[in-house]
Amino acid sequence: MHFDMRQLDKGQRYKIVSACVTPRPIAWVSSLSAAGIANVAPFSFFNVIGHDPPTVAIGMVAHGRGRLKDTPANIRETGEFVINLVDESHAGVMNMTSAEAEPEVDEGALAGLALAPAVAVKPPRIATAPASFECRTTHFIETGAHQVAVLAEVLHAHVRDEFISDAERLLIDVPAMKLIARMHGAGWYARQTDLFEMLRPQG
Repeated sequence: MHFDMRQLDKGQRYKIVSACVTPRPIAWVSSLSAAGIANVAPFSFFNVIGHDPPTVAIGMVAHGRGRLKDTPANIRETGEFVINLVDESHAGVMNMTSAEAEPEVDEGALAGLALAPAVAVKPPRIATAPASFECRTTHFIETGAHQVAVLAEVLHAHVRDEFISDAERLLIDVPAMKLIARMHGAGWYARQTDLFEMLRPQG
């Protein structure tokens, strides 16, 4: 079946792209406004797009009330944020922080998250997250009405000690992290429990 995306409304377009582009890693973003108001929210239009320098990209759609969401508003003001990755044990509390709260609401405090200072940026990281990336914005691109794409350099990475299998060789025990991903529909997620391996052909 063919869809002319330009002829569909935004809800229909969201259904198609979010159902077909799966699974999607979750960027659980902690940020601060210029006034110092903390914010924590998850975004699944997220991925890494390079390693030299290490660069990530996050797509952030409009708030349900037709304005810029608090996280991109904070990032536009300060240029700094932390991406925290989400494991199975944090799924419920991550979902709590996805509520569309008012800008003055600190979702991290509301959800009872343990926060820790970052090294190079002002927003804190989630101390119990399996991994966190301290980020500084390189490009803030408006892609639609109150919709943005943020490209950022990863300045520091934090990985919990129990997931480091060999510190000298920088080997991380990825299965042990039990990261989750977004799938289709309003509330579907996936675990990383059904894996297969294919090695790249040698040319």
